[in-house]
Amino acid sequence: MRFGFALLLLVVALVCPFAQTTPSAQTQSVTPQQPETVYLLKPAHVFDGETAQLHKGWSVLVRGEKIAGAGPANEIKAPGDVKVIDLPGMTLMPGLIDAHSHVMLHPYSETVWNDQVAREALSLRVARATNHLRSTLLAGFSTIRDLGTEGAGYADVGLKQAVEQGIIPGPRMLVATRAIVASGSYGPKGYAPEWTVPQGAEEADGVDGLTRVVRDQIGKGADWIKIYADYRWGAGGAAHATFTLDELKLAVEVARSAGIPVSAHATSTEGMRRATLAGVETIEHGDGGTVEIFRLMKEHGTALCPTLAVAGANAERKRIVFKQALDAGVTIASGSDVGVFAHGDNVREIEAMVNWGMPLIDALRSATSVDARVLHMQDKIGAVKPGLYADLIAVAGDPTHDLPSLRRVRLVMKGGQIYRNDMER
Repeated sequence: MRFGFALLLLVVALVCPFAQTTPSAQTQSVTPQQPETVYLLKPAHVFDGETAQLHKGWSVLVRGEKIAGAGPANEIKAPGDVKVIDLPGMTLMPGLIDAHSHVMLHPYSETVWNDQVAREALSLRVARATNHLRSTLLAGFSTIRDLGTEGAGYADVGLKQAVEQGIIPGPRMLVATRAIVASGSYGPKGYAPEWTVPQGAEEADGVDGLTRVVRDQIGKGADWIKIYADYRWGAGGAAHATFTLDELKLAVEVARSAGIPVSAHATSTEGMRRATLAGVETIEHGDGGTVEIFRLMKEHGTALCPTLAVAGANAERKRIVFKQALDAGVTIASGSDVGVFAHGDNVREIEAMVNWGMPLIDALRSATSVDARVLHMQDKIGAVKPGLYADLIAVAGDPTHDLPSLRRVRLVMKGGQIYRNDMER
């Protein structure tokens, strides 16, 4: 008994100090939050992302990460401790959105795609991507949809987390992870047939394969599913449809069950037709579009992300197709396919849309409020209005009449945090 009592005393002596100094989950002290920073932005004009006319004499109040007020300066009530940022001669507008990017790629003029996917180490690619994200944000693009890591697995999920945790600067990211291709259709290619080479996207076929892969990518962090409705394979090396209509419908159904939208790479007429009928929300590239296809897309509410910035030798065809899409009233999402060219030069897509016939104001909407709606983020970004995130940029000049002003970014704010302010130089 003496030994048992002594042992009990010893246990109590050891445990009691921890019981006193380690608070329970209910009583645990919480680190006091720092006061929210309040900014009053005073530009010459405001483009709100929606209306065609600039707002003159407006101010925008930012409290914490959100826009607290936007309107005539005499109607904005700012607290005494507000930090005023004067932006003379500048237009304040929503942060730009790029709905088709590849942060894991760098320009093909530096290294061809095959070698990037097959010869560059993942650590090297992530290091490059960190710089790509910074360049994109400082160029005024505060949100991107990244449509496939091109052989880099789920690295985009980690990069998104790094941005969200403030480890690295970058835009908000919606990620599609590995993307999905039909077996045998993708690359890298050019290896002996007896070798099984890791692909730049994930292969899947049929009911079991597609169901598993779509669910697996969602489970690992995909915000969007990207599927290749066609690719350059089969007869003649031209773009041919890869998945059947039923396979595409299945992928969309499985993703939709989790609330995840689907995007389809489609450059052939048949690939676009199947993808539209299957219920994808956006078609990327759309080089094989026809009047009939765009009429079908309009009926189904399918948006087109034309990626004009990478037209290259196919420019004349894309120019014709883009006009047909405009005439049909198809929703045009602004997405550049950046990565094929240098990150930070994303504005090339907006310039191409205007040069190829889209009214400038519509191109600006495409890269702000329209993209926000297509990406299901209209309640968070894409406009200058109270309650939305304070993702704002200031450009020198009037972007509604002067397209080059989009390259004169002077202020970049994302979530109420300033990442660039040329006024302080």
